[in-house]
Amino acid sequence: MITKEQIAEAYQIIQDEICTALEATDGKAGFEEEQWTREGGGGGRTRVIQNGNIFEKGGVNFSAVYGQLPESMKKALKVEQDEFFATGVSIVIHPNHPLVPIIHMNIRYFEMPTSLAQDGEPLRWFGGGIDLTPHYVFEEDARYFHAYLKSVCDAYNKDFYQRFKLWADDYFYIKHRNETRGIGGIFYDRLTAGESIDWNTLFEFSTAIGRSFIPIYTELVKRNRDKPFTEEQQLWQYIRRSRYAEFNLVYDAGTKFGLETNGRIESILMSLPPTAKWLYDFHPQPESEEEKTLSLLKKGISWA
Repeated sequence: MITKEQIAEAYQIIQDEICTALEATDGKAGFEEEQWTREGGGGGRTRVIQNGNIFEKGGVNFSAVYGQLPESMKKALKVEQDEFFATGVSIVIHPNHPLVPIIHMNIRYFEMPTSLAQDGEPLRWFGGGIDLTPHYVFEEDARYFHAYLKSVCDAYNKDFYQRFKLWADDYFYIKHRNETRGIGGIFYDRLTAGESIDWNTLFEFSTAIGRSFIPIYTELVKRNRDKPFTEEQQLWQYIRRSRYAEFNLVYDAGTKFGLETNGRIESILMSLPPTAKWLYDFHPQPESEEEKTLSLLKKGISWA
């Protein structure tokens, strides 16, 4: 059965693969790495790319941390024990081009070695997902993105895509704006082995999601990076970035977990854009591309 050490090692390899491919895609900027340790146990590798040809700011982070959960997290996770291990890769890319989308991906594994599940094994699960936040929603790109994710999910379980797509619609929802953060994707948490799937297959699914990032995003960058854009479109990009920041600071579970478990602040908040704008009571022009985008930031749209 796959071990937490093997999972952490595989996640580090995926981090390396993604950083290499993103540097080649940008053609100018490279990742700066900072290795860090967590007081209480573990650490990670924070890698940030900035001021590139296409990537204004991005992070590809790996962590493997352990120790004792604070009481607030024990209550949130509904567990009695406090010893935990968690590892994962987390990615956010903010392009400098308003027609190239923001993308986020996370794959993670969580284990409580001293807390046992019903089968007597350590309590553990996989989580993760990948979602797209276009500043402008291009329907052809949205269909490509979701179709690719569906093909990855279908290789492991025919129910995964629809189940995880609905989960993403609900999770990446900005309640106070009554809109989704973007066009969704897939999201899953506390995924455990059962009669239809074993731990090794779940691990393979997790790494397949991780390795879907590069073919998906490089294709979307290639489609849009050379298109001309206006100052008005860049302003709209900054407004959409502000919604992204609102979600991450108010609702994102990963941000909350990192802050509650004494994680590294710079790594946790690397998901925030370098520039965003909050204009008072802004409304797009009727029948504009901006208004069309807002009309597509809804739950339940079928893209695949």
